[in-house]
Amino acid sequence: MQARSALFDLYGDYLRPRGGRAPVAALVRLLAPLGIAPPAVRTAVSRMVRQGWLHPLRLVSGPGYLLTPKAARRLDEAAARIYRTGRTGWDGKFDLILLHGPLARRDANRLAFLGYGSLGEHAWVAPRAADDVDAMLAEAGVGYERFSAAHAAGSPGAADVVGRAWDLGELARSYETFVADLRPVVASVNNRSSDEEAYAARFQLVHAWRAFLFRDPQLPSALLPARWPGASAAGFFDRHATRLRPAADRYVERCLHSVTRGGRVGFSEP
Repeated sequence: MQARSALFDLYGDYLRPRGGRAPVAALVRLLAPLGIAPPAVRTAVSRMVRQGWLHPLRLVSGPGYLLTPKAARRLDEAAARIYRTGRTGWDGKFDLILLHGPLARRDANRLAFLGYGSLGEHAWVAPRAADDVDAMLAEAGVGYERFSAAHAAGSPGAADVVGRAWDLGELARSYETFVADLRPVVASVNNRSSDEEAYAARFQLVHAWRAFLFRDPQLPSALLPARWPGASAAGFFDRHATRLRPAADRYVERCLHSVTRGGRVGFSEP
């Protein structure tokens, strides 16, 4: 697990609901159970500041870092997809984007994160239009056109779009591997386990599940095969993420309070 990726998970899953800020000493302590050394944490934090994801603050307990508005929006969007809140049914329309030029790899990854699949070098499609895709493409500096393409669920046209844009067979195998790999991790935590052990197991679970944000467009059930492995994997994730949450939250609170000496964190701009 890389430090930068783990920091995104930490802020998104635990620190965002707590104001989106933490002392660097708490960040180090909270990533230690994942085997991430303090120098790696500090290097990753510095990189995230340069990239505009974190903002340095002077806290009562020492140097700290706050999520930038850009990072907060990205993490809120990711959380909604991870925990599948606010999802709606499918209206039978695909959002089709035709680019006037090639995308940089970073921008292509961003489109994938927004749920788009590639139909070719210059064509991308999604089962739902993403709210911020226009801003993202404008920032990328690539001209484009957008269309709404209607296909009835179960029709040859809809199946062809899905089959060309996404490899559902490979995605299904990835979901099966996720469950097989994470089952022993979460099963090792029981009533005799410490809060730290529950936190570490839950962190690994969420970290592995978050990777599907870049791979799974979260197609509506009408466009998925019967007995889709992603559905059972989602049930597995929800069950154990919920079970381990109370102990994980206790560990996070203990780490934060031990650094701030139990008081309310104050801060000022550096």
